[in-house]
Amino acid sequence: MNYLAHVYLASNDPESVVGNLMGDFLKGDIDPSLPLELRRGIRMHRQVDVFTDQHPVFLQSKRRLKPEFRRYAGILVDVFYDHILARYWDDYAIEPLHCFTERVYDNVECFHHLLPERMQRTMRFVVDRDLLTSYRELSAIALTLKGISGRLSRANPVANGIEELMRLQTELAEDFERFLPDLVQFVDQMERNDTRADLLHRHRVL
Repeated sequence: MNYLAHVYLASNDPESVVGNLMGDFLKGDIDPSLPLELRRGIRMHRQVDVFTDQHPVFLQSKRRLKPEFRRYAGILVDVFYDHILARYWDDYAIEPLHCFTERVYDNVECFHHLLPERMQRTMRFVVDRDLLTSYRELSAIALTLKGISGRLSRANPVANGIEELMRLQTELAEDFERFLPDLVQFVDQMERNDTRADLLHRHRVL
């Protein structure tokens, strides 16, 4: 899953929101000096990624792409799932998207001092461009894929993936609609296992 989905799945605790974003920028053991909820957010991010990568619906979405994109299918589907979530946000959340993303950006600013340097730079770009809200637009997805393509170490077709995703947008939207409830249930179970105090995500309808 990409940025928007990870913060959508986070609890309303600001540290959980930031931790769920931070998971993309930290490898290895989690620093025990970080706040508890932030560490839980990082762990949740990692577990969500594992769950997603193994889920049969996500695997089906990847198989839909033409062979030339298969090596990078996970990246392309991750990003496009965020587009679907943003585009149909009102079907999945109570809080309006622009209010939700503003709250996420405020949380990031509050914990800016704890973010890894690379994450600080990336989040500045995300906030300045209001990237999470802009995911509703295919033009923003195309820009995101171009940026990802440039960061990869070898030549790749990711920047050209937008046309393939547009070709499959109906099928991918149907896949996402089937996949998201399973993911929400998985996250809720993780929270119960963690004996989290806040079991209800007030910004979610699922």
